[in-house]
Amino acid sequence: MNMYYVYILESSKTQKFYTGVTDNLKRRMREHNSGNSDYTYWSGPYNLIWYGAFKNKEKAYQFELYLKSSSGFAFRNKRLI
Repeated sequence: MNMYYVYILESSKTQKFYTGVTDNLKRRMREHNSGNSDYTYWSGPYNLIWYGAFKNKEKAYQFELYLKSSSGFAFRNKRLI
């Protein structure tokens, strides 16, 4: 059974947060920190701040979208980080 992970990273360089989804969290962290990610290559290294595991791919992507919304942003700041 595949698991899908919604994760929040913090840039050590800018102290900004990045939210994403993956089915392999260790590999994705390596990609972010080695500069092999289009959106984060310029601001690494990154620290993993939070992650949640989902059995359902669609639910993981829905939660990622929620975290990127204005109400999800507030939830993230109050409850997850």
